[in-house]
Amino acid sequence: MSSVSSDLSQTRWFLAGMRGLFSLPAIILMVSFVGFSAFALESGISRSEAMFMTAMVWALPAKMILIGTVTSGANLLAVFLAVSLSSIRLMPMVASLVPEMRTSRTPTWLLLVLSHFVAITAWVFAMGRFKDVPREGRVAFFAGFGITLVTVNTALVGVCYGLVAAFPPVVAAVLFFLTPVYFIASIWATGRQSVVKIAFVIGVVSGPLLALLVPGFDILIAGLGGGTLAYLIDRYLVRSEKPVPIPDAATEEVI
Repeated sequence: MSSVSSDLSQTRWFLAGMRGLFSLPAIILMVSFVGFSAFALESGISRSEAMFMTAMVWALPAKMILIGTVTSGANLLAVFLAVSLSSIRLMPMVASLVPEMRTSRTPTWLLLVLSHFVAITAWVFAMGRFKDVPREGRVAFFAGFGITLVTVNTALVGVCYGLVAAFPPVVAAVLFFLTPVYFIASIWATGRQSVVKIAFVIGVVSGPLLALLVPGFDILIAGLGGGTLAYLIDRYLVRSEKPVPIPDAATEEVI
């Protein structure tokens, strides 16, 4: 009987995750994928290729890099390295999200599968909603949201691929640009640790400068260098200034 009750609970949380498709992050991402459809069409990428990229690569910036390197005539190894380096930025998101949803009974293979769906949208949505979801229901909740979001956007790219040809280029660009604008604000709002906000500021400042100084390596340098610098600032300047709590007399007696 308890097994049946557990299955029903997991199904309920999976459906709750699916309803996240109607949240603001998901809606903005879907609008952005309409812009991606226009970009794929203009770049000579076929409908099936664009849909395959959406399902397999998933992260929107990685797909942009993939199309950009392919259309520029780069060889396969260069394309692979460019997309891989872009996707490394998602590793900290996976590392911070998995401990929030795993339990002692969660199989590793399931976490590996679900890590495919971790991108900025899923990370912001999950980190904001997990506080209202019991730990035993978080894997099902995230699976419902991630699987639904990828499936719907894959279908959306296929449907909109032919329609966006009638869009003025500026409209497609605005649709595509909604995602970074929204998630810049969201990441700042959901950042709980001081190191996150320090890294955010460093990235915003150094990113455009590095793009001018060392184009092609700007993301890598800003990510590794900026993240390291943010950690050092937080470790030795911010946290070192915080006063260490002094136990009261009652605590000392107990100890």
